[in-house]
Amino acid sequence: MDTLRSESAGVGGIVENAEEKYRALAYDTALSTLVAVAVYVVVKVSLDGIRQWRARISVLIVGSGPVGLTAALVAVRSGKVLNLTMLDERYRTALLCRPQQIALDPRSVKFLLGLGVDFDNMEGCWHNEHFFTRIGVFQEYLLSILEQKKQKVDVKVQLGTKFTEEYLRRIPHDDWPRVIVVADGSCGDSCSVLGISSDYTVESCHAYGANAAIERLDQRQVPTPEIRAHSLYFDLSAYGVEALREHRNPTTKPGFHLKIYGTFRNRYMALVCPASDTKMVRFLRHTANSSIMKNIFHQSFNAYKTDIEPRLNDLTRHHMQCSRRLFEIQLSHRRISAAYIEEGNVAVTVEGEAARILNFDTGCGVNLGMRGLEYLGTFIYRTATAVDQNDVLEALSAKIQHSRQVAETFKQTGLAQSMYE
Repeated sequence: MDTLRSESAGVGGIVENAEEKYRALAYDTALSTLVAVAVYVVVKVSLDGIRQWRARISVLIVGSGPVGLTAALVAVRSGKVLNLTMLDERYRTALLCRPQQIALDPRSVKFLLGLGVDFDNMEGCWHNEHFFTRIGVFQEYLLSILEQKKQKVDVKVQLGTKFTEEYLRRIPHDDWPRVIVVADGSCGDSCSVLGISSDYTVESCHAYGANAAIERLDQRQVPTPEIRAHSLYFDLSAYGVEALREHRNPTTKPGFHLKIYGTFRNRYMALVCPASDTKMVRFLRHTANSSIMKNIFHQSFNAYKTDIEPRLNDLTRHHMQCSRRLFEIQLSHRRISAAYIEEGNVAVTVEGEAARILNFDTGCGVNLGMRGLEYLGTFIYRTATAVDQNDVLEALSAKIQHSRQVAETFKQTGLAQSMYE
C-alpha cells in the first residue's frame, strides 16, 4: 500500500510539474505575442506617421479670383503640397484692375488671418469688424504672398492660360495633379472639361429683392464702408398702392432692408424683404413699370447716402441700372461639387461661384466662397495621406457634405447676416 501511495504521489507530482510548465509556456507565448503585436503596432504607426509627414502632392487651381487665390494660399499652408499650379485665362492687368469692392465679414477675416493675411498691409477700411477693399487690391496682395511662398513650394502662376482638354492632354500622365480645385466662377467651363455634371439645385431663400448700380466717373475709386437701413416702407400712392403696413409677422424683420455699398465711383444698392403676400410686395413683384424701382432706389440713395458724396440727380438717375421689379432670391448650388477621376487618381473639388451662386448681389458674395474653403485644407491633407482609393473617396464624400452644409446654412441665415442685421 505504501508503495502504491508513493507511486501515486510521484505521478501527481509529475502531472503538477507538467501543468506548471504548460502554464509557463502559455504565459511566455502570450507575452511574446503581445510584445510582437506591440512592436508591430509601434513600427506601423511610426511608418504611417513618417509616410504622412513626408506625403506631398501636386495641386492645380483653375481661376485666380479672390476664392481661387485664397484656395491657393490654403493649399500652400496645408504643408502637403509639393508643387502648385494656378491657371487663369485672364492676364495680370485684367485681374488687378478690377474696381469692384468686396466686403469680408468677421468670419472671413478670421479665416484669412489664420492663413497669414496681414490686413494692415492692404489698402482698405474697417467698419463693424468688416474689411472693405477692391477686388484687384485683394488679388494683388494674395499674389504677392504666393510669390513669397516659392521658397518652400514650387508655385507656378500661369495667367493668360485657359484650362481646356488640350491643356490636360499636354500634361504627362505621371505628372497629373492629385487635386484639382475649380474656382473659375459661374461662367467658367472647367467643370464640363472634367466631365462634371452641370445640374444645379435651386432653392428659395424665402425673400424678394432687387439690385441697382450707378457709375459716377467724377468720384473716387476708394474702399467705402457699406450703409444699411431697415424697416423701410415706400409711398406708392401715386401708383395706386397705399403704403399700408399690413400683415406684419412678428417672427420676421418688418418692411424692406436697404444696403448701399461699393466705392464712390461704382455705387451699388440692394433692396430686400422677407417673403410675404402684402399688397405692396405683390405690386412690386408684378409691376410692368420699370421706373418704379428706379424711383425707389433714387430716393433711397439720397436719403441714406454718406454726407460727403453728392446726391443723385435726374441725369445720374437716367444712367442708373436696376432690376425692373422685385424677384425671388434663390441660391443655386451644384448637385455634384466634387468628383474622382479614376484614370489619373485625381480628386476634384468645385469652389466659389463655380459651386454655388446667389441670384442677388449683397456685396458680401465672396464670403460664401470663403465658407467653402474652410474644409479645403483638411481635404488636401486627407487626399495627400490617403493609403488607397477608398481613403480618397471618403475625403471627397466629406468635402461634398461640407459643401452642402455651406449652402444649407446660407439659405437659412445668409440674408440675415448680410442684409437684415
